[in-house]
Amino acid sequence: MAGRVLITRPEPGAARTAKRVEGLGFEPVRLPLTEICPLSAGLPAGGVFDAVAASSANAIRHADQSLLRAVAELPVFAVGQGTADAADRAGLTNIIAGPGDAGDLARLMKRQMGRGSRVLYLCGRVRMETFEATLSDAGMEVMPVEIYDTSTVDYTDDELKAMLGKEPFENVLLYSHMAAGAFGKLTDRSVVSLLFLRSRLVCMSGRVAKPLVSLDGVRVAAHPNEEAMLALLGR
Repeated sequence: MAGRVLITRPEPGAARTAKRVEGLGFEPVRLPLTEICPLSAGLPAGGVFDAVAASSANAIRHADQSLLRAVAELPVFAVGQGTADAADRAGLTNIIAGPGDAGDLARLMKRQMGRGSRVLYLCGRVRMETFEATLSDAGMEVMPVEIYDTSTVDYTDDELKAMLGKEPFENVLLYSHMAAGAFGKLTDRSVVSLLFLRSRLVCMSGRVAKPLVSLDGVRVAAHPNEEAMLALLGR
């Protein structure tokens, strides 16, 4: 088996990624650096919408079933294929998969929807303003519904030693700006810092890579999806 790969995304995605990494001949190690906290959110009172937008698979996975039933007939613009797959599993049928980036999804919606359109935006509490600002500038009304929150996960030194072992990591997979920031702090801890001296830090996007500017080995995926990230393993 090839080198070790640290998977930092939260569950249940980390388990799915671990299977893919193992299938490529690498040794996966899961250490979620963030966790998803579902919020209680329903359909805004009296809301009539022309479309739904979803910023991540978590925005679909943790949405209340009554909310999803209420919008089941609307077109659903998913940020990428993973989110589109989650929407399909949730029973939504009119799904348009975007290219994997919120900014690109907003531009896609601008081309397909007119001014005055009302968009129900299923999203996380922690998010960039680009998507909403782009649609608002195009004359659309965007109603964000915060489905989940994201927080970092703290580990004791003993937990890190037990979970990471003693062998160095060839690759680290980083999916979010928050996780990248947490990983940067992790490398300062003497109990594990030597494990990452020569690691390739594979980031989903340039924004994800920003907290890592002081570290060596940063690689940014050609496209903001897991397939492009995994293509960088071993390169």
